[in-house]
Amino acid sequence: MGIVTPGIVPATTLLAEPAPAWLGRWTAFAAGLAPADIPDAAVDRARLVLLDCLGVIAAGMREPECRALAERLAARRQGPAPAIGSGLSLDPRDAALVNGAAGTTLELDEGNQYARGHPAIHVVPAALAAAQDVGASGADLIAALVLGYEIGARIGIASRLRVTMHPHGTWGTVGAALAVAKLFRADAAGIGRAIGLASSLGLSTSRRTMLEGATVRNTYAGFSNQLGLTAWDLAESGFLPERDGIGTVYGGILADDFSPEAMTEDLGVRWEIARNYFKRHAACRYTHGALDALAQIRAEAGPLDPDSVRSVEVATYVWAAQLDHPAPETMLAAKFSLPFALAAALVRGAADTDAFRDEARSDRRILALARRVMVQEDPTMTAQLPGLRPAKVTLTLADGRKLSAQALTNRGDTEDPYSDDDVREKFRALAGPVWGAERSEAIVRAVAGIDRAEGIGELLALVG
Repeated sequence: MGIVTPGIVPATTLLAEPAPAWLGRWTAFAAGLAPADIPDAAVDRARLVLLDCLGVIAAGMREPECRALAERLAARRQGPAPAIGSGLSLDPRDAALVNGAAGTTLELDEGNQYARGHPAIHVVPAALAAAQDVGASGADLIAALVLGYEIGARIGIASRLRVTMHPHGTWGTVGAALAVAKLFRADAAGIGRAIGLASSLGLSTSRRTMLEGATVRNTYAGFSNQLGLTAWDLAESGFLPERDGIGTVYGGILADDFSPEAMTEDLGVRWEIARNYFKRHAACRYTHGALDALAQIRAEAGPLDPDSVRSVEVATYVWAAQLDHPAPETMLAAKFSLPFALAAALVRGAADTDAFRDEARSDRRILALARRVMVQEDPTMTAQLPGLRPAKVTLTLADGRKLSAQALTNRGDTEDPYSDDDVREKFRALAGPVWGAERSEAIVRAVAGIDRAEGIGELLALVG
């Protein structure tokens, strides 16, 4: 009698399982959280995260495909929501899509090393659209950002995505949905419906896209924001989620080893947004340890003639070692090539946004040097994940000298953070070419006081 095939559980058994206790605790926590309940350190960080996102979105919007998408969507239907940095106004869902895509295009969006992903860019575009829709205060926007960041990051911490998956477009959808539900002042039940529905709306993201340089990968975060807005509409329209959609999806479909305990450990005490990282190198974070080690070598040795570098050896952890292709064909692929990133930094002096564009990718000196970079996994370094991201770089010069340096973590991580001024300078560098210095400073001031603002209209007018 019953089922004898291994791995198949009868419906009567599945349906008898109670709703998880962690979910009830989370929805009550989120519904009851007031802006005043969030500690100053988390609020300060959230303002900085918001500013950083606005800068990377605006700079990314200048890329041809992002600009073309914004113009195409604007021609189809306009609305009140800004495509940040473009001067165009779109339907809120379209704005969420294009802003999320632009925010990941340059590989400069912030992240969380413990979640192994980039929570904020999956939340900010949706939160801005929803906050504009409901006329939310700046404090409400910050609270929604903090909550959306928190649940997305905690799902990343509590589970382990399949190695073939890219983290963009997965648990970030839940973060976006929670931020939207909070801005619409949902009660615990409404929040539960919204995040439960969102758990079923994650994308089937392929890790190979980043290695091949397939820029569909840049849309994943945009779709998470768009689907976060949609999840709220579905919830309010009466659609029902799976009872434990997050546990099911991240405990055996997109990911494995889901830990309910990790979802509530120190909830309300440890804030994930307060232990995020910011990026200055315009490349995949897996390259940053080696780039930081190279910067140490250059600082200690003084100016180096790239043509005098006979070889570059890199020992690092597994995910960085995977990025070993020396001849990327697209800007995105170049950002996920450790040999190219190091060679470009040696030749051009920095791994900035221009270091991965067409001119750099056709530079024969960079390409020749990239072919002299050898990358090897060091299992002892892999064992130090996720807390550390170590890399050791050794340059062998034509005169036989060897120059070596090691980075234990990435500059910008919680163990070696950038200062607030560093992040603001990054914003100015990205925003200046888009808005000019005066308007960029006005945005800095508006974000600095956002939690005291009655609404976000002034900020949205500045970033449009």
